[in-house]
Amino acid sequence: MMTILLTFILLGTALIAMAIGVIFSNKELKGSCGGESLDCTCSAIQQKLCKIKVNPTNHP
Repeated sequence: MMTILLTFILLGTALIAMAIGVIFSNKELKGSCGGESLDCTCSAIQQKLCKIKVNPTNHP
């Protein structure tokens, strides 16, 4: 039982530390196609697929 409790405490501490790191780094989270900016290394087809996924109002 002590091992399980210690495991949860260690994992919880690691998750909290990662969350604090993300908060204090103040970087914008990006998707695989570069987020809002279009300066990515994706092919033209991948960029179009990303736009379709990001903007679901483009239904035919």
